Amino acid sequence: MENLTMTTLTQFETIRTTVTIPASLMQRSQHFLDQGIVPNRNALVVAALERFLTELERQEIDRQFATMVDDVAYQTLNEQMAESFGASDWEALGLAEKSA
Repeated sequence: MENLTMTTLTQFETIRTTVTIPASLMQRSQHFLDQGIVPNRNALVVAALERFLTELERQEIDRQFATMVDDVAYQTLNEQMAESFGASDWEALGLAEKSA
């Protein structure tokens, strides 16, 4: 687990806000606070939010790539690029086989 410290927060502009979370999450997080695994609940929330948003952004990128499958213009461009690099690809393969 990455180092969850308040110094990480001082590197960025911050905004104070209030959130309401389920009691069960408060109880679960308290264990890690009591054990000193995380310095405070704020650091835990920031780290969790960062990981969650990173995952959502990855999923968004995956969805955008998935749409390329049905994009005729993209497929046409991809085929043109593959054809234009065909000769150099074969040349590189031949050189690699000779040096192996």
